[in-house]
Amino acid sequence: MSCEPTTNENSRTTNFPVFLRWTPATVLRVSGEDAASFLQGQFSNDLRELDRKKPVYGLWLNHKGRVIADSFVHRLAEGDFLVFSYHCPVEVIRPRLEAFVIADDVVLEDVTLEWGGITVLGPETHSVYSNIVSALQSEGISFSGRRTARPHLECVFPRRLESAAVSMLTNVPEISEAEAQLIRIVDGIPSVPADIGPSELPNEGGLEGVAISYTKGCYLGQEVIARLKSMGQVRRRLLRVQGTGALPLLPASLFQGERRIGELRTIARTAEGFLGFVLVSLVNLQLDTGLSFSPGGEVVMKLMEKP
Repeated sequence: MSCEPTTNENSRTTNFPVFLRWTPATVLRVSGEDAASFLQGQFSNDLRELDRKKPVYGLWLNHKGRVIADSFVHRLAEGDFLVFSYHCPVEVIRPRLEAFVIADDVVLEDVTLEWGGITVLGPETHSVYSNIVSALQSEGISFSGRRTARPHLECVFPRRLESAAVSMLTNVPEISEAEAQLIRIVDGIPSVPADIGPSELPNEGGLEGVAISYTKGCYLGQEVIARLKSMGQVRRRLLRVQGTGALPLLPASLFQGERRIGELRTIARTAEGFLGFVLVSLVNLQLDTGLSFSPGGEVVMKLMEKP
């Protein structure tokens, strides 16, 4: 089932281009003679891809293959990298990396407070793209990120350049985080850690295609991921739902009849109700049966897609 965002008094998501001003939850500078090999040995994706694109998206897993955090990794220079994340806090990512710096020549520096971010959503040909990149000079990082499946430009930059970047957007409406969340859910983009976190495997959130390399060398959690690939289907899956009524408190348990089948993770308000992501057990899941917040309760949600 497809669903497009509805324009109402709280949403301008059908009008493009628009921009979102945001603050990265993590920006780590990782440097040293062993920085490249260290990050390659910890990250779920192949950082050799940095030779042809910038940056690379992937995950930091634990030894059980569960998702500790996600981030982008960008190479500033030889032996000098930035690790940054939309929503996963530096208090999670930094200790995860520090725990595996043993005899490596690697320095981790928390520079989160020094960086800002802007996302421009709209046609790639729009002049605002080139204007904002010019404003950031050579110090900002511009790339296509993970906000939406539609054309968009992510910019991460030192905070002192924020005024110059925003000045390029005087005729572009600014949207809120709530509006950006609606766009993300409509486009089926999971968010870490809100939708998929330390209790989940990447495959349960459909992240294996964008965040996992099956051809690179060893990294923490790789054995579990390799077994998953050979086994095929996982037993739980993150799916989108459409609901009616008031927005519930999250996370919220979900039921089909008397059986608990999962949990509502994230939601965004629409004119008709809300859209959201649910993590559900595929065992005994009835695809055409609605969902409720209590055993045998009123049906207030329906699945928008099949696993």
